[in-house]
Amino acid sequence: MLVTKIENKTSTKFKVYLDGQFAFVLKKSELFRYRIKENEQLSECDYEEIRNEIIKKRAKLRALQLLTDMDRTKDQLCKKLRDDGYQEDIIDETIGYVESFGYVNDFNFAKNFIESKKNKKSKKEMYSLLKAKGLSSEMIENAMEECYSNEDTVQAIEQFLRKKRFRPENMSEKELQKIYSALARKGFHYEDIRHVIQVSEWNA
Repeated sequence: MLVTKIENKTSTKFKVYLDGQFAFVLKKSELFRYRIKENEQLSECDYEEIRNEIIKKRAKLRALQLLTDMDRTKDQLCKKLRDDGYQEDIIDETIGYVESFGYVNDFNFAKNFIESKKNKKSKKEMYSLLKAKGLSSEMIENAMEECYSNEDTVQAIEQFLRKKRFRPENMSEKELQKIYSALARKGFHYEDIRHVIQVSEWNA
């Protein structure tokens, strides 16, 4: 394998290209250890050793570090590893590794995310947020089915109205319509909004 290019990724890490294709990212000390230089050959033995003993192990440690910082979906973790310069086969192996320990579980992520925000946001907002994190429509809908009840929708609307210091008896028809419109834009249904406004008691 011919080392066709070595370029800086950061001040301490370098992207190595073999036979014209990106292969992996190595530290300066690793380039020196394996005598990797542009326009020189890298043996198949050294190539496999680098992948198995350095790159794969580093990818797993990086994934665990990312998951320690915060919960992430599979899609989010893949994007982070891709940005770090890991190739797709190594990313797939790394994802399988963390999944085998239960460190990545998209369905549990969706449920936990919904539970933490369902009294503040509408289902429409929640759906958009979870889609942006790379979750499938089916998974989001299944998670919502498990987590949401009509009571949760009521609480979310009530919280919005309290933040607006809602007082229907002191509001004009135009002001009231603005409240309805704002809640509708957030994804709440008209009947749910009307029910909360007519039935709930309002406190400062």
